[in-house]
Amino acid sequence: MVIRQEQPSDLTNIYTVVKAAFDHAEHADGNEPDLVNALRSSNAYIPALSLVAEIDGKIVGHILFTQLRIGETVQLALAPLSVLPAYQRQGIGAALIREGHRKAQALGYAFSVVLGSETYYPKFGYQPAKHYGIFPPFDVPDQNFMACKLADPAHAVSGIVQYAEEFGI
Repeated sequence: MVIRQEQPSDLTNIYTVVKAAFDHAEHADGNEPDLVNALRSSNAYIPALSLVAEIDGKIVGHILFTQLRIGETVQLALAPLSVLPAYQRQGIGAALIREGHRKAQALGYAFSVVLGSETYYPKFGYQPAKHYGIFPPFDVPDQNFMACKLADPAHAVSGIVQYAEEFGI
């Protein structure tokens, strides 16, 4: 498996992967592929943090981290993480998260926030965001709104998350 930054030639394949990954997901609104495209065109987009996983030249997974605000700081949202159904439960999502975190740390980000499974994301250091004084801008169970500390922040990080407008929140 190769994990690399997405390229312009990957966009159609990424759309297909995201759509397939969320077609039968328990918590999905069906707009995830369009959200990826919208975020890619936004000010929140960070090219180095849009990664694909390839196996034998085929894109089988994608992860996107985009900028958000927490208080006066700029941090990251992990959304979405997508793996083709036939390739799920093989460590591809885990590899994408780990590489995304590594790159995010190198770029100087201190936190990543995710809205997701309370059984999956804690494996990668995510815990209820309220433990860090980070709160969602909407009503959601604490166990599903999580943050991962990537590095010690230069300034205090706490407050209500302000997502990129493309999230529609």
